[in-house]
Amino acid sequence: MIDLAALTGSSFVVLGLARSGLATVRALQAAGIDCIAWDDNPASRAAAEKAGMPVADPATIDWSDRTALIMSPGIPNRLPKPHPVANAARAAGRPILCDIELLARAQPQARFVAITGTNGKSTTTALIGHILDQAGLRCEVGGNIGRGALDLAPLGPGGIYVLEMSSYQLELLQTFRANAAVWLNITPDHIDRHGDLAGYVVAKEHIFDRQQPGDCTVIGIDDEPSRAVYRRLAARPGIATIAVSLASAADGVSFSAGRLVDAAGETVDFSDVPTLPGDHNAQNAACAWAVCRWLKVPSEKIVAGLRSYPGLPHRQEQVAEVGAVIYVNDSKATNADATARALSSYRDIYWILGGQAKEGGVAPLAGYFDRIRHAFLIGEATELFAGQLEGRLAYSRCGDLQSALEAAHAQAQRDLAARGGRRGVVLLSPACASWDQWKSYEHRGDAFRAMARALPGARQLGRAA
Repeated sequence: MIDLAALTGSSFVVLGLARSGLATVRALQAAGIDCIAWDDNPASRAAAEKAGMPVADPATIDWSDRTALIMSPGIPNRLPKPHPVANAARAAGRPILCDIELLARAQPQARFVAITGTNGKSTTTALIGHILDQAGLRCEVGGNIGRGALDLAPLGPGGIYVLEMSSYQLELLQTFRANAAVWLNITPDHIDRHGDLAGYVVAKEHIFDRQQPGDCTVIGIDDEPSRAVYRRLAARPGIATIAVSLASAADGVSFSAGRLVDAAGETVDFSDVPTLPGDHNAQNAACAWAVCRWLKVPSEKIVAGLRSYPGLPHRQEQVAEVGAVIYVNDSKATNADATARALSSYRDIYWILGGQAKEGGVAPLAGYFDRIRHAFLIGEATELFAGQLEGRLAYSRCGDLQSALEAAHAQAQRDLAARGGRRGVVLLSPACASWDQWKSYEHRGDAFRAMARALPGARQLGRAA
């Protein structure tokens, strides 16, 4: 847990009692700092009270006695409609912050590596943390992945925090400075929270706020909004700005599936690493390489870290094998762009998709349909997706995940002989949110993993559940 004693004398309101909010209250209480906690969910409030947390309705408090509002990033700050507590804090002139801001204030002598982008944040964050850990550096990984920021260990001088940061978190920072900032890519997402793509880009660009000479910026430049950001930032004096590109990056790092080339002349082949398939994971690896080289990690240790990377749950996670068919859990793919990355990585795909659809559905994925043998539709998006696939791709309406997996498994096994020995892939990559039938994408992915491993003749792949 992070020691927040540096904030002694402050008084906070903590809004939202999920992972980050609970960690924030625990850390404030441990430091003897005054706070009240609130969540709109009565069950969450009751659980917090049972744990000895000071729960009170912020509508009843005097904001003049409060230093700031610490708000869970998932709660709307401004759009589509600000939470009433956010409005009250703003009206009282109190800053609205997140837990990462408190971490930065409590650990001013540590270094911070921050990662953002529409897709690939979690993998890149975990990969950088894995490489640093394997190289013997003191580091902690968290933020929008894994543990809440204030549940991390205190590191002090020489320590490195590797933090995945969402647009929601980046909007709630005041003093945080990324010594190394990684920008992976931008495609439209979270438009309801940011108004439009331009608003989303502005929110993401807060990752570069307060960078100073001697710091580092790594930017993927394979989409136009990211190229525009790169052009603006490359002119900053004294800050290393490294471009990462699929096509070419004369002064940075270029990549293709399973391979990266540094402008300094070093080439790394990781094409046989099963946890980093496809061009998108090569981008993640290239960004990790750039940051770790800037941190002066020896090349051979970075390569060893890439090769030993265990992967993350729900991100193209190979969970089971039956004969020559691999079963892949990509439940984290909650939009079409994320699913495109999975579809580009395989052939002979038996694709399970559906849930709560995002804008555009799966129409943008038409360029990958030649890789797919059959689609198996589930959830609310079934009829929308059926209309988008009609006449372009064979599909079945399956309703739920268990039925879809059973149907995909049966067809994939029947088709084995026709593939001439080539591997088939049963791929859960829904291109949808999970909330129509599941609590979260993790809940959905955990269920798929268990179902796939329970198939007759299944051999478990990857880590244990």
